[in-house]
Amino acid sequence: QVQLAESGGGLVQAGGSLRLSCTISGRTFSMYPTGWFRQAPGKEREFVAAISWTTYYTDSVKGRFIISRDNAKNTVYLQMNSLKPEDTAVYYCAAQGGLVYYRVTSYNYWGQGTQVTVSS
Repeated sequence: QVQLAESGGGLVQAGGSLRLSCTISGRTFSMYPTGWFRQAPGKEREFVAAISWTTYYTDSVKGRFIISRDNAKNTVYLQMNSLKPEDTAVYYCAAQGGLVYYRVTSYNYWGQGTQVTVSS
């Protein structure tokens, strides 16, 4: 059974940093995109970043967030720097993505989410 476990969320002041982790158990998906999405209250879930043989970012986080992967630990990380209040959301890890890496429906497995709150 595939399980994704996110950790690392919390409360941080604007300009601060957090690192999210997503550990995947039950199967390895290094050949497929693994992504991070986020969902703010009252909004749709949106793409943040993904990693496969390369990395992808939504424009609003480019230069601030870094996605990386440790295949030995089957873990994907999202280093978030220069955080802004608009980054506040529940962040979800998603695995076994398809070609359209930015689309929610392209991913087969999801974590339970971790809350990130950025205060101004």
